[in-house]
Amino acid sequence: MSAAPKIVFACAALLVAVGLGACGERDQVTVYKQGKYQGKPDTKPWDNDPAANPYPGSKWNKGEKTSWESAVKTRNLAQNEYTRAE
Repeated sequence: MSAAPKIVFACAALLVAVGLGACGERDQVTVYKQGKYQGKPDTKPWDNDPAANPYPGSKWNKGEKTSWESAVKTRNLAQNEYTRAE
């Protein structure tokens, strides 16, 4: 038997082994501790610092819900495709 059929057979065996190995699925079970929240606590969006903002007039004051709401409305108006300059 020459070397070429051995290489082809070895490659085919490797391909089959990798292909069958990819078919397996591990269990995806999350373990929860009773009564304990595992994630990061959420904050109100207006309690965050305003990041760099490309929309003029869309900046809010940290901790003020009304200024945050007006900033969101201003940002939404700036995202209108019909009024945007080309």
